[in-house]
Amino acid sequence: MKIERVVADGDLDGLLSAAIVRRVWKDIPVRFSHPAEVRRGDVDDWMTRETAVLDLPFHSQCGLHIDHHLTNKPTPTQQVAAAAVGCEIVWEDALSAARVCFNTFHETADLSDIEAWMGMVDKLDGGKISREEFLSDHPIVWIGRTIDSDDDAYCQTLLQHIIEGVSPDELVNLQPISEKIEESKDEYQRLQSMVEGCTEIVDRMAIVRLDEKGIRTNGYLVTAHFGEKCDACMIIHGYEEADTSGKWPLSASFYSNSFLHESGGVFDLTNLATAFDVDGGGHANACGCRIQPLSENGLLENRAVEATDIGRNIGAWLEKWSNR
Repeated sequence: MKIERVVADGDLDGLLSAAIVRRVWKDIPVRFSHPAEVRRGDVDDWMTRETAVLDLPFHSQCGLHIDHHLTNKPTPTQQVAAAAVGCEIVWEDALSAARVCFNTFHETADLSDIEAWMGMVDKLDGGKISREEFLSDHPIVWIGRTIDSDDDAYCQTLLQHIIEGVSPDELVNLQPISEKIEESKDEYQRLQSMVEGCTEIVDRMAIVRLDEKGIRTNGYLVTAHFGEKCDACMIIHGYEEADTSGKWPLSASFYSNSFLHESGGVFDLTNLATAFDVDGGGHANACGCRIQPLSENGLLENRAVEATDIGRNIGAWLEKWSNR
């Protein structure tokens, strides 16, 4: 197999996945993206049979797809069809895509130093981290909070350090990472205040409205903040007038409160993520989708998404949630 470029999710799991693949195919370019961007076609120009797609939705034109999301699990027929056109799909029921990459390539490349990352990355991406760990000063927790796929230069710097074998403990003391961590600590406090003011809890579902605010966050911050008040959260983010200059489309992310329900959530949240968006999905306890155009009766319509669709999507999701 020949791989000449990588498209990876722009989070810690995607970045570590890219670092592992770069140990195998050295000096190839890496582009960090987001599921909504892949679905919208923003990375189509990067797709050939020599492109590896990591921790993101499957793209029909790629040559290698590595993932762990349940809703991206290929059927035997899909795997055969992909292989017939020169695409290899590697999917495992693992806590992280980085774990799938590690399992796939640990005999091909020296990944001994990567093991220092794996435990915490598995916990963070697989919803197995404790509230105490999440609120701690663990270096990998804070490195993860500094990652923003919109800041490509920083992501590339971080990627290169990991490829070169710099440990998490060493990394937090290097520039610009240490500076980013200090900024992230200030941002974390600001995010907590913003989440408090943008959240409504309905039927033990925390609904966080970050749309049009240019901010994204994950469910850990929300569920750690609201604690026992919620069983899950949905975070609305993105813009009605989305474009390719950093304004991602209106989307929703769903997370179970893994601090409260350590063995799994009270409801399979993919039922919400796939209710209207055929490309929605992820895991039962962490998933996402795009806001879809709905009628007042909750039926899909063939038109552009409008701001009023946010409330209609939320209402339909809450109805499904009420049947848990």
